[in-house]
Amino acid sequence: MTHPLIAREGWLVLLAAFAAALIATWLIGWWSIPFWIWAVFALQFFRDPARVPPADADAVISPADGRIVSVEKVRDSYLERDALKISVFMNVFNVHSNKSPVDGEIKGLWYIPGSFVNADLDKASTENERNAIWIQTARGDVTSVQIAGLIARRILCYVRTGDKLVRGQRYGFIRFGSRVDVYLPTTARAEVSIGQKVTGGRTILARW
Repeated sequence: MTHPLIAREGWLVLLAAFAAALIATWLIGWWSIPFWIWAVFALQFFRDPARVPPADADAVISPADGRIVSVEKVRDSYLERDALKISVFMNVFNVHSNKSPVDGEIKGLWYIPGSFVNADLDKASTENERNAIWIQTARGDVTSVQIAGLIARRILCYVRTGDKLVRGQRYGFIRFGSRVDVYLPTTARAEVSIGQKVTGGRTILARW
């Protein structure tokens, strides 16, 4: 199956943006430049390149493009356990397609309404609108949480309880700046550090 270069979530936005830019060019000429800037921005935002995940059996891969903003031992409130949390912050220039960090089966989902503070802040994990999925694997349980950001207003998740995912498989999308938290067993070993840039579906976050 051919992988689309542009995320399906952006097709209508792009159609509207480029139609507006063309109409503006016809009506107002060079004054249409802001319309073209917006159209090009939308094109880069909704890009969704195919990724080949590493084959290492013990690897947990990044669910999103972005920058590591947290690597710490915390309480996973979804599964009521101590966990290693690794957080990836996505700015508006990152690919916003979300991918499964592990192979496994979806055992639970939680949607929590909330606010829209800057997703770069730690409090975004507990205060912002978010959608969590519980993935059960042969090596342990993983919680992957999509978190809305300052200007993000829509979290899209396409899996349901009982669905099976493989590492790197696309399962959701968050529009505009946002964050993904991954909770792992405390025995997992982080392979990334704060400030490091990561690639969704490719960079190894941790090993277990």
